[in-house]
Amino acid sequence: MYAQMVMPEKNGDVSSPELADFEARIDAGDTIEARDWMPDGYRKTLIRQISQHAHSEIVGQLPEANWITRAPTLRRKAILLAKVQDEAGHGLYLYGAAETLGVSRQELVNDLLAGKAKYSSIFNYPTLNWADIGAIGWLVDGAAIMNQIPLCRCSYGPYARAMIRICKEESFHQRQGFEIMTVMARGIAAQRNMAQDALDRWWWPSLMMFGPPDSQSPHTAESVRWKIKLLTNDQIRQRFIDQTVPQADYLGLAIPDPDLKWNEETGHYSFGEIDWTEFYNVIKGHGPCNTQRLRARRQAQADGAWVREAAMAYAQKHVNNRK
Repeated sequence: MYAQMVMPEKNGDVSSPELADFEARIDAGDTIEARDWMPDGYRKTLIRQISQHAHSEIVGQLPEANWITRAPTLRRKAILLAKVQDEAGHGLYLYGAAETLGVSRQELVNDLLAGKAKYSSIFNYPTLNWADIGAIGWLVDGAAIMNQIPLCRCSYGPYARAMIRICKEESFHQRQGFEIMTVMARGIAAQRNMAQDALDRWWWPSLMMFGPPDSQSPHTAESVRWKIKLLTNDQIRQRFIDQTVPQADYLGLAIPDPDLKWNEETGHYSFGEIDWTEFYNVIKGHGPCNTQRLRARRQAQADGAWVREAAMAYAQKHVNNRK
């Protein structure tokens, strides 16, 4: 019902007073709320970004849920179970934020199940062993935090507020992943080899998580102008590399990039060329696990149909009893 109350308004002329006032508020660092006037482009960009973020949280449960029953200890099992549960909650927060923009949650879910909506490319890679769970926590959740902390100050209020809680929980996820990698890197030779192998396989996909280079990104400039994003893809990617390389050194693991080196002039690490052909191939649905991930989500939707129907019948029963 609330989504129907905030359906998009017509923007009128591009030089309208409403648009001028909106842009002045953005420039001043004001927060835009759901009932405020906003350009259609701003609304559409938010729906695209928030829905992709929500889908990523939901699909992102799948690679790790695969290891809940196979975690090496009860403690690890409990931690991983809590983490997967967190990811489900993050998806719900974000779907709720998207609904304030006039789109229904069912529309968003239908687009995902139909293969029309995108989610993060990183979740289309398999988790082959327990070290992968550590690498996901360390690298993937580390990249997520790097990307999401600036979103806590984005211009759209419901999105920014959702991100504050999400980032607090993601920091726990990153720490548990780094702890797993620390234990394995300091273990026997077989464990160290598993840790290095996981880093080798997850490093480049983690760098791709931030999206295409700024020169090839169709949305970055507009999102930065509207302060939906505060940093560009390349800026956040560089921050992630600068933070993560010393962590790998601490673990005694080698980043799988022969071109990686510290650049005294820039004060940043220089790194090798990312395989953007692979990135776009995965985005188009041809990654190692694209088909598997969507099949799992469609099956979950079908399996849960009776729960949704029962809940609706129960709610309707209470409505009828009040009449």
